[in-house]
Amino acid sequence: MATDQPRPTIDELIAQMGESGARICDIDASEAGAGNISLYIGWDIEVRRHFPNAEEMTLPDPAPALAGGTLLVTGSGRRLRQIKDEPLSAIGAVRVHADGVTGTLYTSNTRRFARLTSEFNSHLAVHQDQVARRGIDFHAVVHAQPPHLTYLSHIPAYRDTARINAAILRWEPETIVSLSQGIGVLEFMIPGSVEMGLANVAGLREHEIVLWSKHGTMSRSDVSVYRAVDRVEYAETAAHYEYMDIVAGGRAEGLSKAEIRSVADEFGIVSPWL
Repeated sequence: MATDQPRPTIDELIAQMGESGARICDIDASEAGAGNISLYIGWDIEVRRHFPNAEEMTLPDPAPALAGGTLLVTGSGRRLRQIKDEPLSAIGAVRVHADGVTGTLYTSNTRRFARLTSEFNSHLAVHQDQVARRGIDFHAVVHAQPPHLTYLSHIPAYRDTARINAAILRWEPETIVSLSQGIGVLEFMIPGSVEMGLANVAGLREHEIVLWSKHGTMSRSDVSVYRAVDRVEYAETAAHYEYMDIVAGGRAEGLSKAEIRSVADEFGIVSPWL
C-alpha cells in the first residue's frame, strides 16, 4: 500500500471485507459457506476493541515475514454474504508473534465459528511469500468459487494456462487492462494439501489470480480487497462469455489479437499474452 496514502482504519477494513464478501455472493461465486477472505496489515492496528477475546495458536505454516503484523481472516463455515451485516461474528484477527510460528487469535463476543477458514494455510503462505519477496505492508487474498470459470476447468482443453488466457482475454477490452498478467491454471489437487499450497504460491507469483481446477479461484492484491474481488469478477465475466459461445456453437469471433494489443498499447499495458 502506498505510504503517501492514509492507511485504512480497522473499521474500514472490516467494512471492505463485508462489501467484498457480498459482491462475491452477488456473482454466485460463493455458495453457502464456500469462499474466504484474509487481509495482512503490516502496521500497528488496535484489535482489542473489536475482538476482546484472546487465545494462543500455532500457525499452520511458519510466516516469519509477517511477524508483528495482523491478519483479518474469515471463520470456517461463515457465509460471505453474512459478513456485511455481522462482521464481528465472522472474522478473527491474528497477531503474528516475533517467532513467525505462533500467534494470538482475537475474536469478538459474538464469534460464530470454531476455527478460522480451512483455507487459512493457503492464505497464510501467499501472504508470507508476497511480503517476504516484495516488502509490502498490505495484502489481500480472496478465495471464491465462480461457476463459469470452475466449469471451464472441468474441460481438459481449458486446464492449460495459455488456452484459458486466449479464451478469457478476447471478450472485453477491459480484461487485458485488469488482468494484464492473465490467470494461472493449477491442476486439481486436494484442497489444503502441501502440494496445493506450493503450487498456489508459485502461481500467484506470476499471476494475480489463479484457477484451482475443478474447485475455484484465489486472487490477491496489494492495493485493496476490492481489487482482489475485481479480478474474480473480470475473469468470471469472461468465462461466462466463453461458456455462452460454447453453448452457441462457437459462433462469436471475440476480440482479435490485434484489437487486444491496440487496447493494451493505449493504456500502456505490458502483458505476456499479447
